[in-house]
Amino acid sequence: MDPQTAAHGDAPRWPRVARNPSRPQTPMDVLGHRVGGGELTLIAGPCAVESEEQLMPLARSLKAAGVQWIRGGAYKPRTSPYEFQGLGVEGLRLLATARDEFGLAVVSEAVDETSLARVEEWADVIQIGARNMHNFELLKRAGRTRKPIFLKRGFSAQMEDLLWAAEYIANAGNPDILLCERGIRTFSDHSRFTLDLSIVPRLLAASRLPVFVDPSHACGRREDIHALARAAVAVGADGVMLEVHPDPESARSDGPQSLSPDEFFGIASDLRHVHAALRSGEEVAT
Repeated sequence: MDPQTAAHGDAPRWPRVARNPSRPQTPMDVLGHRVGGGELTLIAGPCAVESEEQLMPLARSLKAAGVQWIRGGAYKPRTSPYEFQGLGVEGLRLLATARDEFGLAVVSEAVDETSLARVEEWADVIQIGARNMHNFELLKRAGRTRKPIFLKRGFSAQMEDLLWAAEYIANAGNPDILLCERGIRTFSDHSRFTLDLSIVPRLLAASRLPVFVDPSHACGRREDIHALARAAVAVGADGVMLEVHPDPESARSDGPQSLSPDEFFGIASDLRHVHAALRSGEEVAT
């Protein structure tokens, strides 16, 4: 039996986010950029917004590379309390300036209800990170916004956990949700997390929501990102999120997994080629 209906007979377990013949995937428009529906969306930017000098030249480079959304953390939930925690509202203001100058939709993370109100004011898309996927009060608060929610899978979450989290948001009134696979914890220690690409086609089959993949946080090493991003597009992801920094070696967070603008430009071009080839049925070079 289909796991989507197993618990409730013919009724979908996630009635507001489930996919069915009368409600296939729900594409959405974010600042004039179509998400889902066969389009490939590239999201790129620094793990953390550090300064105007860092962000604005980078935003210009990302725009030239054809990026539609810029990501950037203003509030950073870090493993260590001694690490850079973000610029807060000043970081959001800088992201909004980049949007206004370059036409890039802004996605930034909210870490609690207070920061969510601020991100809602400045950003175009609100990210709920892996650490907060089970924060049900935050999910309900996100459901009361009118901004799309970029929901990341938790480190140990099963597929149904992620879909129930999305259902919390939709049930509170916000149907515009994007799902993101960003790696899970397993016994493997060759990478930071294990990127679970097998979940992408299952999510696309079970839900009406666009599905993204974040290989940067999964592998933790820039040399592996291109291959994983390619694989994400190949399995049908609607978009890919990548960390890019103008000087990765000096980044205040996640430098080892950040791409330089030149590295990103080559990867972005290749991902578009892979996506176009798959849509047309061409053979993809390996």
